[in-house]
Amino acid sequence: MFGGAFARRKRRSLRLGAFAGTRVWNLPTLKQTILLSIGARSESMRAIVAILQLRSTFIQAIRRTPCGIQIHHLNSRFLCTQSPQEFPFKDPDTAENSESLSLRIEKLPKGESVGSAFRSWMGDGFPVHPGHIFHAINRLRKLNFNKRALEVMEWVIRERPYRPRELDYSYLLEFTTKLHGILHGEKLLSRIPCEFQNELLYNNLVIACLDKGVIRLSLEYMKKMRELGHPISHLVFNRLIILHSSPNRKKMIPKLLTQMKADKVTPHVSTYNILMKIEANEHNLENLVKVFGHMKQAQVEPNEISYCILATAHAVARLYTATEAYVEAVEKSITGNNWSTLDVLLILYGHLGNQKELERVWGIIQGLPFVRSKSYMLAIEAFGRMGQLNRAEELWFEMESRKGLKSVEKFNSMMTVYCKHGLIDKAVRLYKNMKTNGCKPNAITYRQLALGCLKAGMAEQALKTLDLGMRLAISKKVRNSTPWLETTLSIVEIFSEKGDVGNVERLFEELHRAKYCRYTFVYNVLIKAYVKAKIYDPNLLRRMILGGARPDAETYSLLKVAEQFRI
Repeated sequence: MFGGAFARRKRRSLRLGAFAGTRVWNLPTLKQTILLSIGARSESMRAIVAILQLRSTFIQAIRRTPCGIQIHHLNSRFLCTQSPQEFPFKDPDTAENSESLSLRIEKLPKGESVGSAFRSWMGDGFPVHPGHIFHAINRLRKLNFNKRALEVMEWVIRERPYRPRELDYSYLLEFTTKLHGILHGEKLLSRIPCEFQNELLYNNLVIACLDKGVIRLSLEYMKKMRELGHPISHLVFNRLIILHSSPNRKKMIPKLLTQMKADKVTPHVSTYNILMKIEANEHNLENLVKVFGHMKQAQVEPNEISYCILATAHAVARLYTATEAYVEAVEKSITGNNWSTLDVLLILYGHLGNQKELERVWGIIQGLPFVRSKSYMLAIEAFGRMGQLNRAEELWFEMESRKGLKSVEKFNSMMTVYCKHGLIDKAVRLYKNMKTNGCKPNAITYRQLALGCLKAGMAEQALKTLDLGMRLAISKKVRNSTPWLETTLSIVEIFSEKGDVGNVERLFEELHRAKYCRYTFVYNVLIKAYVKAKIYDPNLLRRMILGGARPDAETYSLLKVAEQFRI
């Protein structure tokens, strides 16, 4: 009996020994080991609980975005280290699937949580990868769906479909600051794990401050970045240059460029494009060409945007030979079917009167997945500029059938064509149709109608229409736009032919404020008005030079004729 019990105990010890390894454990030792194992497991559980509590604290620090509030979106571009083509994550799913997640988020009804889009996505068997989030955020940013973008990033940080990276935290910081203000952005930055508090997040916070117009705070953060050894992005300096582009602040731009060099920030092609655009907006062709020269000296390769700025500026200045050269450069540097570049080409070929190339570009635009109403309007104006009225009307009716006529801008595009050619009857019918469709005529409408009346020989009606339009409010952006200035100059030219110095001077003041008078042909129209009126003004040449225009042969010829009327 005792022998059998001993044998059983021995077999049990052998089994325990086989379980534990080669060593044979007795029962007291086994009990002690189990207790130690339970204690270690308890310590491990406490560590996990502590991590979860820390994560919960961070998530609670994220201000949840309520679905009902309305936010005014800011049009700004935040820092991202990679373009979509350079995104480093290999997506196991197709591009179509990646786009599908973004579309599901975009199509969510107002007030519905982004969680439903993610649940349906994962319910179809697709995992959520960083590439999906990258694509979705870029789409939402482009569409100005900032609130949705913040909800997406809050979901990613909260649910953690993958381990968040610095780019995810930078997105979270970007949209939190956009929607909830700089103070919330600063608080969020302090709660982000230290390993991710790098130059990407600081650059995003600086740009957020600049987008809010808080320049002093942004400069303080830039100082802190220098102390921490974080490189400053060229996008920060781009934003600073834009904020200092107004005439009274423009003197600060050279200092910003000097600071950019001191911070060892290499100017990007976008930096030079901004500098060129500032000069083009002020109609300063000489400085524009200088900036382009500096760009070449710095060995920065111009892109299609660079050549578009140059070509458009020369077209506005009526230097068509140079325009053709830059248009050719645009065609060579164009990458893909960029609708914004194609729209600029519509304008340029309209100025050059090249119908064949205009038709070619319009054909490319029609082949795009979506044709914007703006492209239709630009094509209508371009064909109208070169006298192709039938083609312009074809596009007008096509736009009416496909896009509808619910905005005054669409009517104004065709109004420009009719009034430029003095077809006042058609313009009046269009004006009545505009009001029937519930579109309220604006200052642009009346300015065009005034030109149409003058072209049709209806001077009295033109003056009434002109005064009616001048009573309406108009933005500075429209007053400085090329179509507005060209229409105004066309009216001034007709008054100049009649020797109507009073109306010429009245409208010339608008051209002067917009610095459009820097072109010689604009001042020549003014001098011509004095010649036709047989009035001598000794200050005309001085006014012209101080206005930034250079006299040419026509100028001196007109001044010589004007001297005959000296008393």
